[in-house]
Amino acid sequence: MLTLAWQTVKARTSGFVGAFIAILCGTALVTACGILMESGFRGGVPTQRYAAADVVVTGDRTVRPPGGDALEFEHAAEQPAIPAALVAKIAAVPGVKAAVPELTFPAVLVGPDEKVLADKPSLGHNWDSAVLAPFTLKEGRAPAAGNEVVLDSGLASAAGVVPGAEVRIMTRSVPVSYRVSGVAEGRGSRQSALFFSAAKATELAGHPDQVSAIGVVGDVGDRLEDVLAADHVTVSTGADRSAAEFDDVSQTKAILAIIAGSFGGYAVLVAIFVVASTLALTVEQRRREFALLRAVGATPRQIRKLIGIQTLVVSAVAGVAGSLLGIAVSQGLRNAFANIGVVPADFDLSISPIPLVAAFLIGLGAARLAAWSSSRRPSSINPVEALGEAAIQRTELGRVRLVIGWVLLAIGTVATTVPLFVPGQIGAAMSVMATLVLIIGLTLVGPRVVGKAVRMIAPALSRFSGVSGYLASANVTKNSRRLAAAVTPLMLAIGFAVVNFYSQTTFTAAVQQETTRSITADHVISGVAGVPAEVVAAAREIPGVTATSLVRTQVITARKQGDSTEMNSGPANGLDPDAAGTVDLGITQGSLKDLTPGTVALGKTHAFWESKKVGDTVEFWFADGQPARLKVVAIYQHELAFGDHVLNAADARAHTRAGMDSAVLVNGNATALNDLTSRYPGLAVTANVAAQDRGDERTQFLLNLVAVGVILGYVAISVSNTLVMSTAARRREFALLRLVGTGRRQVVRMMRTEALLTVGLAAVLGTAVAALPLTLLAIGFTGVPLPSGPAWVYPAVLAGAALLGLVSIGVSTRLSLRAKPIDTIGLRE
Repeated sequence: MLTLAWQTVKARTSGFVGAFIAILCGTALVTACGILMESGFRGGVPTQRYAAADVVVTGDRTVRPPGGDALEFEHAAEQPAIPAALVAKIAAVPGVKAAVPELTFPAVLVGPDEKVLADKPSLGHNWDSAVLAPFTLKEGRAPAAGNEVVLDSGLASAAGVVPGAEVRIMTRSVPVSYRVSGVAEGRGSRQSALFFSAAKATELAGHPDQVSAIGVVGDVGDRLEDVLAADHVTVSTGADRSAAEFDDVSQTKAILAIIAGSFGGYAVLVAIFVVASTLALTVEQRRREFALLRAVGATPRQIRKLIGIQTLVVSAVAGVAGSLLGIAVSQGLRNAFANIGVVPADFDLSISPIPLVAAFLIGLGAARLAAWSSSRRPSSINPVEALGEAAIQRTELGRVRLVIGWVLLAIGTVATTVPLFVPGQIGAAMSVMATLVLIIGLTLVGPRVVGKAVRMIAPALSRFSGVSGYLASANVTKNSRRLAAAVTPLMLAIGFAVVNFYSQTTFTAAVQQETTRSITADHVISGVAGVPAEVVAAAREIPGVTATSLVRTQVITARKQGDSTEMNSGPANGLDPDAAGTVDLGITQGSLKDLTPGTVALGKTHAFWESKKVGDTVEFWFADGQPARLKVVAIYQHELAFGDHVLNAADARAHTRAGMDSAVLVNGNATALNDLTSRYPGLAVTANVAAQDRGDERTQFLLNLVAVGVILGYVAISVSNTLVMSTAARRREFALLRLVGTGRRQVVRMMRTEALLTVGLAAVLGTAVAALPLTLLAIGFTGVPLPSGPAWVYPAVLAGAALLGLVSIGVSTRLSLRAKPIDTIGLRE
């Protein structure tokens, strides 16, 4: 059987090209997602500040629920500090030559023109930690007094200073003068470093009994992890040290794991869908061959086995090639993500055989499952019926298929209502998922829907398009399943593209609309690296000015789902109790004035799902992974603008490494505010309050566009592939038409009419599939039935789909007509 299958594949290579392309591209897409996911755990950049340390010990950023399993976790956004007492404990471990504590805090150099001299992150450290890079003195000496500092060579060059010069440095307050005691040469260029004496660094860090990290020199093997097992720390070696050193690397790894999980899920679903539909079309086009095999004595089991082995051969070759191609796709995605600011430009992907093998097996499994499903019909009917069905396409659909299709349509319709009750990204994501379910359901019942539509349109084609219209009408009427197979991928492309784009623009517009309504302050004070906490107090001392801190942060929540626990990280904000004059949360219960340290306000929807009310206690984790148990003092309804949790600003600040405000919201005299901010280089007063800090949303929007664009690229390839396969399989039909007197131009016009009908039906069905979820999403988020976003995108999607369909069908038709009819009529199907 294997020999027969291989000979068939070699003899009918053109018949398997479509399936090969579908599996190749699908495997490449899944491989790329797997590489991104693996890079979320093993990728990174070369370490710089910790290059001389064999091991780096930091606070554990992995948050797990009590009693949760290994797969139930969430990554904390902030790096937690660790007890300074651990230094002595680590130093006592056999094999440790040195345990060096490191303190890290914001510190920037201020130039004579009051501008911050920093084109990259700038951090302050204790001089003792310089040996971890190592930083070596190029000039001068180490800092000894509290007013002395060592600059790295890059900062010293930018400031034009040498040892003995005076410089001004700003940490979490106004700039202070320091004397440069030395200039140090280090390695790497991702960060600028300023080194202070141990006592001064401890003072500036603000946590005398804690350190940021501990660098360990020595061969300790696994002993260190065993000793620190109960201390809630992370022990990093090798490439993992960069995640402990660079916040952006640590966050990138967490983001990549999340992206690969969600994006990969969509990719696998779409890949299985495309591969299954392509293989079904391939098997359908060979129905005469299988009918003949049944007629000469082949058993149903032999037919199924033949189809399965042929599919296995094609998918194995395509899977290997696709897995290798996926490496290039993953690099392209990494570059695209770097361009929009999701990953650092120097972030290296981790490429191992694991994602390649996994993608290969997924592609093989999807193809094998599709082959089994497609082979059921040609292998189950008796030989006489097989020969009859080989000549004329079967019109009725299986009862099981129809039931599944209608059930999926019902489930998808119900799922579209989720945004009416669940705001935020979850509601927007459910709209996309509901659309996919609707498309799959419509695909299963598609021949019936398309058949009814064709019966209404066919008379008009015959009446107004002459001979070509009559031929097209007859073809689509008798072969509605073939037409449905051509309509389905175009419908998928249109519906998926429109819903993905407009769900994001509608969500962004809803957030902007609610933010504009919720933030009532006249001005905002902001800075590149944050706003010192003392600024809000200084602003309140100005006559006629009211001010509140705004701290943008994150919280991690856990919710029981049966026997498992679902962990989620979401945005939160920190505000002062007297913020009522500058923000409007839409309080429905309680009062914002009660938002003192140790309390929290909850969004209305989140409070409903968690069954919480004012006076209850809620548990979650702060941005640095530290557990929180706070009293609920208010319930609010403006959740899109403020997230599900509003904390006291002091609590929110205490769990960030910077320890500063994200912004200060103020009402009052702008001139006096400008005088205040002039004392803090890098701060500015602006009036466009609602537009502040929307960069993260723009990045999220661009990220979704890139991810969806890749999937749509695969869908576009599959659309063209399917249409070319479907048209090329009709060569003998074209030859017969020409032999009985139909002109070449008439055949081309017939196919052009069919192509227009295909594109038209796909546009109508794709629009219908997208319209319901988008309408309900818009009503739930913005209160109007029309989605937000540029209107030209919708006709552009339709035009792109139409162009793709017309070109694919037109080109394959003309290529099929190049041979002489008498030669083509004798070819195998």
